[in-house]
Amino acid sequence: MTGYICQTCGTEHDTIPKTMACFDSHQAEAGEIIEVEPAVEDGGEDATPEPGWVAPAAPELLGRAALHMHERSSTYDKPEGERSMGRAVAAFNAITGHKLTESEGWLLLQVLKDVRNFSREKPHQDSLEDCIAYSALKAEAEMRRLSGWVDR
Repeated sequence: MTGYICQTCGTEHDTIPKTMACFDSHQAEAGEIIEVEPAVEDGGEDATPEPGWVAPAAPELLGRAALHMHERSSTYDKPEGERSMGRAVAAFNAITGHKLTESEGWLLLQVLKDVRNFSREKPHQDSLEDCIAYSALKAEAEMRRLSGWVDR
């Protein structure tokens, strides 16, 4: 089984959502993590973390970004995930006459999320996690472009 390991207890799970739920359950038990969600989407003030809040470590942020990608695969495009950037870039290039690549399209979305995050007084968790996901999609597109790899 290709599994995902909870960084807290070391238990292997078969899906990212189960792994993240395991991690979150340990943090909640220890009173160490409280999810920070914006009070109002895009532009609202962030909720204030409770005392003792600990931000997720890099491996957990990677897991959360992967979870976003898996969740969006059920909403957008294909079962293997969000892959609309190639079509969006092709349409943009047809309209403007530019020669933007798919990886540059993902970079543009990363920059947008960074601008949104750094324009706020407090970190915006959704923007930060999306930025990680866009980085992975950008790397995938760039490797495919430069190496001649084919889509799955």
